[in-house]
Amino acid sequence: MTGGGSEATPEPGGLRAALGGLTTRGRSFLAAGIAAAVCSYVLGQPDLLRVGLLLAALPLVCVLVLHRTRYRVAASRTLSPARVPAAAESRVQLRMENVSRLPTGVLMLQDRVPYILGPRPRFVLDRVEAGGHREVAYRVRSDLRGRYRLGPLQLRLSDPFGMCELTRSFSSSDTLTVVPRVEPLPAVRLAGETAGYGDGRQRSLALAGDDDVIPRGYRHGDDLRRIHWRSTARHGELMVRREEQPQKARCTVLLDTRDTAHPGSGPDSAFEWAVAAAASTAAHLLERGFSVRLLTDTGTSVPGADGAGGAGGTDSADAAGLLLDTLAVMEHSEEEGLAAAYDVLRGGNEGLLVAFFGDLDEEQAAVAGQMRRRCGAAIAFVLDGDAWYRGPGGIRFATGQVPVAERLRLLRRAGWTALPVAPGDSLTDLWRTAADQAGAGERTGEGSGAAEDGASWTAAGGRS
Repeated sequence: MTGGGSEATPEPGGLRAALGGLTTRGRSFLAAGIAAAVCSYVLGQPDLLRVGLLLAALPLVCVLVLHRTRYRVAASRTLSPARVPAAAESRVQLRMENVSRLPTGVLMLQDRVPYILGPRPRFVLDRVEAGGHREVAYRVRSDLRGRYRLGPLQLRLSDPFGMCELTRSFSSSDTLTVVPRVEPLPAVRLAGETAGYGDGRQRSLALAGDDDVIPRGYRHGDDLRRIHWRSTARHGELMVRREEQPQKARCTVLLDTRDTAHPGSGPDSAFEWAVAAAASTAAHLLERGFSVRLLTDTGTSVPGADGAGGAGGTDSADAAGLLLDTLAVMEHSEEEGLAAAYDVLRGGNEGLLVAFFGDLDEEQAAVAGQMRRRCGAAIAFVLDGDAWYRGPGGIRFATGQVPVAERLRLLRRAGWTALPVAPGDSLTDLWRTAADQAGAGERTGEGSGAAEDGASWTAAGGRS
């Protein structure tokens, strides 16, 4: 990501702002000159007056010369990469170019960065010849996800005597996106319903053939063997049969963002664990051909209500980038329940549903149980509030919520494959455990009440 170049211009204020740029040394010289002039008048020493005028004139001349300096300097900023996972570093490269016909003096660069990314980087550049350039670089790192603005770049000019410093700012800035860390997950088998996705594509091809009966207009390069003559005669122009678009297994990743459902804050909080786990799950399923959408308790759906996601290659990378960018700025919501998410889910068959719940009371556990009816397979990772709410020394802060064992029992009765999440738990281990429990429940006929044929689906989007 590269910031656009722009010329440095003096900050508003003109000569008054330049006088405000006097350094401690410049102010000291000015004060000494004034004091010497006063003493010369009191003591009647004309030689002391000449010394005082020299001391006072030197900083004022430096201010005037520096104010009238018209350096034309262009700057650009490059982030490599512009999107990084939490706790990873990004390299920022600054390029300064002297586009005027005169050489510059000593320049000091300072880039504005948020405090969370570290101290503001400063660089001192020696004389830059006409048409020349200098490149400097620094690194930024954040343990917290989010979007951070870098810039604008500030250029500080000073005179050779150090009497005055002026700051000139550039207008361009760039954005660093810190996304949740993605944990690689194993390709395990998940139980689920088969209707409408997966190998249903092979069944529909067998029934309808390889070509869609709905024709479209002929385009340059189309195979002439695909011309649909009946439609051509009806429309009076060449019409060809469209190829059927492949269907993909669908998955919805549900993230509970309610403020009351997640204790604590910071990189090691329960909410940050849930956000990172949702990112890992979405990226894992996208890589394996699923059409993934992200749904929150507010009813917000990304990339859209249709759940359109990438299947692989560039589309998969774009869809993963969109979801990670969304999760990078995900904040707590003020929702009191999961009703808005349920209203979105009950609109159609969701295929696979993977949910990350916070603290649930009995009412919200019942709402989550109703969500299970609209999907083929449902896996829930439920926050163990009793463990996350324990403070130093094992002291437990009262939450007033239903014990995690009761919440898991309610969800499993509704058909969910539900697992508790405690501090320090690995999503990889939980993912394997969820697959084992789903498989065991399918073999015994438990925990999969919505499945019609008891088929097993893999995380690669195929049927076992």
